[in-house]
Amino acid sequence: MSSKEYIKQLKEKIVELVPENIKIKNIEFEGPLLVIYVENPQEFADSGDIIRKLAKDLRKRIIVRPDPKSLKPPEEAKEIIKKIVPEEAQITGFFFDEENGEVIIEAEKPGVVIGKNGVTLREIMKAVGWSPRPVRTAPIKSKTIENVRNFLLASREERKEILKRIGERIHRGTIYEDKWVRVTFLGGSREVGRSCYLLQTPESKILIDCGVNVGNIHQSPYLYVPEIQPLDSIDAVVITHAHLDHCGLLPVLFKYGYRGPVYLTPPTRDLMVLLQLDFIEVAGREGNPTPYESQHVREALKHTITLDYGVVTDISPDIRLTFYNAGHILGSAIAHFHIGEGLYNIAFTGDFKFEKTRLFDRAHTHFPRLEGLIMEATYGGSEDFQPSRKEAEEKLLEVIRSTIERGGKVLIPTFAVGRSQEVMIVLEEAIRNKRIEEIPVYLDGMIYEATAIHTAYPEYLNSNLRDLIFHQGINPFISESFVRVDSSSKRQEVIEDDSPSVILATSGMLNGGPVMEYFKALAPDERNTIVFVGYQAEGTLGRRIQKGWKEVPLPSAGGKRDVVEVNMQVETVDGFSGHSDRRQLLNYVRSLKQRPEKIITIHGDENKCIELASALYKTYRVETRAPMNLETVRFL
Repeated sequence: MSSKEYIKQLKEKIVELVPENIKIKNIEFEGPLLVIYVENPQEFADSGDIIRKLAKDLRKRIIVRPDPKSLKPPEEAKEIIKKIVPEEAQITGFFFDEENGEVIIEAEKPGVVIGKNGVTLREIMKAVGWSPRPVRTAPIKSKTIENVRNFLLASREERKEILKRIGERIHRGTIYEDKWVRVTFLGGSREVGRSCYLLQTPESKILIDCGVNVGNIHQSPYLYVPEIQPLDSIDAVVITHAHLDHCGLLPVLFKYGYRGPVYLTPPTRDLMVLLQLDFIEVAGREGNPTPYESQHVREALKHTITLDYGVVTDISPDIRLTFYNAGHILGSAIAHFHIGEGLYNIAFTGDFKFEKTRLFDRAHTHFPRLEGLIMEATYGGSEDFQPSRKEAEEKLLEVIRSTIERGGKVLIPTFAVGRSQEVMIVLEEAIRNKRIEEIPVYLDGMIYEATAIHTAYPEYLNSNLRDLIFHQGINPFISESFVRVDSSSKRQEVIEDDSPSVILATSGMLNGGPVMEYFKALAPDERNTIVFVGYQAEGTLGRRIQKGWKEVPLPSAGGKRDVVEVNMQVETVDGFSGHSDRRQLLNYVRSLKQRPEKIITIHGDENKCIELASALYKTYRVETRAPMNLETVRFL
């Protein structure tokens, strides 16, 4: 059956199911969504659970969108909404999402915009036609989110065509009677970096992640192998989270011809754009060839389809995708694939944390079904036991206190996303409770902007942090202790200031970025301390310093290399990592609602992957493997 025939069949069913007073103008697929255009959306909104019933009967994600002719122009709609919503809501902004027929209303008090039992929302919809979605005003404005929204708005006509094409491909119907499932490992196997995996059935090709090797940016996934060529034979790309070793080379796919969808969570989309643009900017500034240009980042963004946790979505004729919380960084997801009509279920954990942290709840374990699991092994070695988060926090504060006492500075190289915000919350609380002196905490690189994105998605943070922000009136992210470093002159001022301070700067493995300037200046002075709070990959400068190198060569102006003496104290504070340690990895499998039949270990040094696979087999008596890159494993 063609997608046009399928649409015709669905339209007949919908007409049968909806009340006669609802005037259906058209229905069509836009990406994974079945969009029903109606002339009187208010009537649809007043029809109770009709959308839920339709979704259940048709087994599709459904969105009801007003016929564009029934929508008030944005400027006129704004003025009408301002008159309807009481002033005490303190509206700070509007964003008209024509793709979904929604108006996002940013307000200090979104509850007032909703009104008692949603009465104000219904009044808005009847007056302007747009479906209102109130959100809380973020305390720190994110330039990235604003730019992403504006770009998608400007590209709305092109995006509509892209989504229609994607929708037709998803619902093209199945061809083959064969039933099999296999995964080809294109990067990130027995190594950390360039994560990339191809999930295949007779009908579908799904690429999970497409990352760069942060220790060697010239080493990319095996994107030239026959299984994924031509690139446009891929049905979908799924990005588990925004770290560059998982999404850094996504724009390369679009550079070389891929034009399909990219599925990710909303925070992952925004953080991904931020990190990718920074990646090519830093590479260009340091004279390295860039694998893609900003235009390819924009092209990838045009093809993104965001999914919240727990939303089941068709992504090909025989595969449904659901994201679940991974607890690693903001928006990080475990990607669960339901293949066929109950044929097979497989999950890719991406990077995950099976422990509640300052930011997130622990990784999800209750999947409806699970036969195959592909999980990270970053800390899967037999000796990889990390201290508790409480012990880690105590050690960090002790290192800071002792450095302050000798008049030094504490340099914390950190990823802009995840560890920075964890450390910020710990430092804010310690300063507020007088556990360390009230010293400035400088934020350099993308940390401030990444933090702004965190404040825009409070629903992705854990309940403790949301309670602190919304009910206790304490937002750790906007403490006066944090000082933004937004220029080279400010950076030099921080370096030359003799008073103690803490400096959080990117990048986390000392492979470029503003942290390098601090390191060159502070390393020779024994009063200072460098603290590693995240994983240091083999081949990075961070790993060499961690191993105890006392002299390190660094590039300088004119193509020469300077040798920097490392006299500063070197500390590693384990326990802040967003990765699960050996104990947590084993406990994760133990805690799964359903024990998988086959477990594959990836994303770890060779010995870590092998040791974890062996331990899982001995403990749970399930089939395990630690494949090499370019291997293909059949699951069914």
